[in-house]
Amino acid sequence: HWLEFEITEGQIMQHPEKSITILEKLASNNIKLSVDDFGTGHSSLVYLKKLPIKKLKIDREFVKDLPENQEDKTIVKTIIALAHNLGLETIAEGVETHEQKHFLQENGCMNIQGYLYAKPMPSKELENLLAESVKSSVMSDLNWAI
Repeated sequence: HWLEFEITEGQIMQHPEKSITILEKLASNNIKLSVDDFGTGHSSLVYLKKLPIKKLKIDREFVKDLPENQEDKTIVKTIIALAHNLGLETIAEGVETHEQKHFLQENGCMNIQGYLYAKPMPSKELENLLAESVKSSVMSDLNWAI
């Protein structure tokens, strides 16, 4: 239950029926599945409803000009609504600003990834960053209690 695979929309749509069969086998083994780069390929809503997925990832191409670009706002809101209506979570990729984060959260996308939080880093750096974060949080809680 800890394993999640991300499959790009384009990869799925190369052989949609075969993809559905393979993804159903993975899902039956409690592997969570997400469609990455959603909206950039040629997916069909017929296939989207057949896929045993749990999440749609909103491609950074639609996020990068938020909240200024009207077309991107409309597309992102539509993807979020579609996902929610299908019982799926959404993840927004490429979030770099607080304005983007706020727009996404206000419209129901609570899973955010991007440089706003951190740039890619080696695992050891991530361990140190998380350890520092926990340490700071504990110290803050201690100061509050005193």
